[in-house]
Amino acid sequence: MPKLYKREKYLSRMRGFYHANDIIKVLTGLRRCGKSSIMQLACKELIKDGIPKENILFISLQKKGFKRIKTPAKLEEAIDKLSKGVRGTKYLFIDEIQKVKGFEEVVDAYREEGDYSIFITGSNGYLLSGELSTYLTGRYVEFEIGTLTFDEYLGMKEYFHLPVEKSNLLAEFEKYIREGGLPRAVLFDNPQDKQTYIQGVVKEIFEKDIRRNKKIRNRELFHAIQTYIINIFGSKTSIGSLCEYLSKTRKEPVKKDTVYRYLEILEKAKIISKCKRFDMKSKKSINGEEKYFLSDLGFYFATNVDGRVNYGPVLENLVYNYAKSLRYELSVGQIGSLEVDFILRDPSGEYSYLQVARTIYGEEDENGVDRTQEREYRSLERIQDNYPKYILSLDYLLQRRSGILHKNIVDMMSKNEGFTGLN
Repeated sequence: MPKLYKREKYLSRMRGFYHANDIIKVLTGLRRCGKSSIMQLACKELIKDGIPKENILFISLQKKGFKRIKTPAKLEEAIDKLSKGVRGTKYLFIDEIQKVKGFEEVVDAYREEGDYSIFITGSNGYLLSGELSTYLTGRYVEFEIGTLTFDEYLGMKEYFHLPVEKSNLLAEFEKYIREGGLPRAVLFDNPQDKQTYIQGVVKEIFEKDIRRNKKIRNRELFHAIQTYIINIFGSKTSIGSLCEYLSKTRKEPVKKDTVYRYLEILEKAKIISKCKRFDMKSKKSINGEEKYFLSDLGFYFATNVDGRVNYGPVLENLVYNYAKSLRYELSVGQIGSLEVDFILRDPSGEYSYLQVARTIYGEEDENGVDRTQEREYRSLERIQDNYPKYILSLDYLLQRRSGILHKNIVDMMSKNEGFTGLN
């Protein structure tokens, strides 16, 4: 087994389910985000904890020896062969399970046996069909795997003895912004090699997970929507205005239903993630304008010749993905005409509020009041409850005001800090 960087934030969530024979463990996430490696790490942990090696059954359907398994019968035959003579609980790991059409019945049948603890990963292109969630409802638990967060990016570089500027984490953060968090890309020394690899992953996702999707009837329109949404990540997006823009540029009418469907395909492929707006007065979600964030910023920088960094949406995107990696649910907060960048809710139901900015220091008005600071604090100061409120920026000179916590993004992410005590 190759040398693997230990991604503790995901393994720690899975450990409680290692021996749960009645629940199928499903690892989802963007292609090349590290799902297979995390399964291999789980195998190593089980063996270290005393599980006999013969009880670990690992089937990678894209590797030699298993590539020809295409049917449920062949998959069942392979599992029976590996488990023959093995006593006690068998730990069954199946990687790239979407290669077997109708796999759901097979894995559920072995789950019913009662002596198999089952772990599976699969291409998100297959999961777009929704058959997995429909057939196995209530019998599986999902672990959504993200690309590397900044703390993991630093940790992986140190693990593989790659140079890390510990005395200048801001420089490392800037590299992370441009390179993204695809694990394999970290191991390339040359920036051009990194970009070439990321471009290859992007192409693979679009070719294998999206182009074959039967719901995409107009490939050119889908490509136009995909390009548009990648380029305006972090901005409020209205389906109506997007339809108007597409109809005008393509000189043909574009239906809202089509745009909704194509955006949903991009979401299910884990390329983008929708962040809904939430009205803090009515306590209801607001339909209409939403924000879409990229699962990895490498998508943007690998598909655009303009290398400039627009720190507003970039920092919001990084904070969004970072908070998701810590299991927070996020929405954009609306308070009358004001907006809070993010409302966070952790699994225990605790809330916190975030504003994200490159800096909170700007020009002063004629009364000596800093306009930028006022803008960033105004929305948070309007919130009347006692949940934690944060301003996150790249500033190292931190402000104290109204009980609002001002934190440096680079420091916070490098330490894997949570927002309400959750880690």
